[in-house]
Amino acid sequence: MALPAKDQIRYWGIAAAVFLLLLWFLGDVLLPFIVGGAIAYFLDPIADRLERLGLGRAAATTLISLIALLLVILLVLAVIPTLVNQLTALVNAAPDIARRLQGFLLERFPDLADSTSAIRQTLAEIGMAIQSRGGQLVQGVVSGALGFISVVVFIVVVPVVAFYLLLDWDRMVARIDSMLPLDHAPTIRRLASEIDTVLAGFVRGQVSVCLALGTFYAVALMLAGLQFGLVVGAIAGAITFIPYVGSIVGGVLAVGLALFQFWGDWVQIAIIAAIFAAGQFIEGNILTPKLVGKSVGLHPVWLLFALSAFGSVFGFVGMLVAVPVAAAIGVLTRFGIEQYRASLLYRGASALADSTPPAPRARRSRKASGGDAT
Repeated sequence: MALPAKDQIRYWGIAAAVFLLLLWFLGDVLLPFIVGGAIAYFLDPIADRLERLGLGRAAATTLISLIALLLVILLVLAVIPTLVNQLTALVNAAPDIARRLQGFLLERFPDLADSTSAIRQTLAEIGMAIQSRGGQLVQGVVSGALGFISVVVFIVVVPVVAFYLLLDWDRMVARIDSMLPLDHAPTIRRLASEIDTVLAGFVRGQVSVCLALGTFYAVALMLAGLQFGLVVGAIAGAITFIPYVGSIVGGVLAVGLALFQFWGDWVQIAIIAAIFAAGQFIEGNILTPKLVGKSVGLHPVWLLFALSAFGSVFGFVGMLVAVPVAAAIGVLTRFGIEQYRASLLYRGASALADSTPPAPRARRSRKASGGDAT
């Protein structure tokens, strides 16, 4: 006999509360394990495909790890130094950019030179607020960095966790499947399959979109002559998974830097803007439909809310688990709506009428039907 719905809700609610408490108290400790698990989940289809080609699980995992190590070494040797140099140059150029912005504003708005003008006072207040918030942000980043696991340990733990999780992924899934409650195992498997489909469509597809779009932006902006094109492309590609934010931030940053670098050369500025317009066209019409698809079911507003809520409550770890949690809640919500539409609460009296068996027809006597009366 299955547990009543009230008891099921209680047990699942306790499990959710335990998960949130662990995320709250052990978020920093769980960070490398969550990242390693995400990497293993991302690479599991590749390992499965290599197994179908004849490799064993251990050999497939080792091959994937060696290729990943080679790619990391290439990034460290070829891309990361240039990225760091451009980022350092951008930080060093920030004061000059600010001075040029001030000169531009004073030229266009002479009232700003008057210290008593409302615009000047408003800008001064905004500047003071940004300065104070910036100090708090720097202090928070420093204190958070000191509180986190050291970078060296993180770099060591994540690959090890990813390797062993990828090696044992199928066995872990089979073990969890064997522990499902027998009365609800088919339903849980169906929901888990739908959640996996959503995650596979979004996470794996969106990571591919981020890499492709970031590479396009970086190469195109560098070829166009933008000084910090690699940094802008990396930033725009990295945050493309956040709906609308990646394109807005990257576009504003690229066009703003182009205005300072190519002021007066409107053709060059238009080229920079056209690069981002082309990137948005490619993303919306080619990359996202092909790699992510339209059946993922994660609405942009729901995803933004999940990222904001989990990020503000649980920090960076919360942002990592926001997408899987949002996908799971979305699937469970659709399942709840299906159950509601099939229930008497939704269908009402018509459901009772449809489920009531027809009354048996009265048997007519043989005499009434013309039979023998003997």
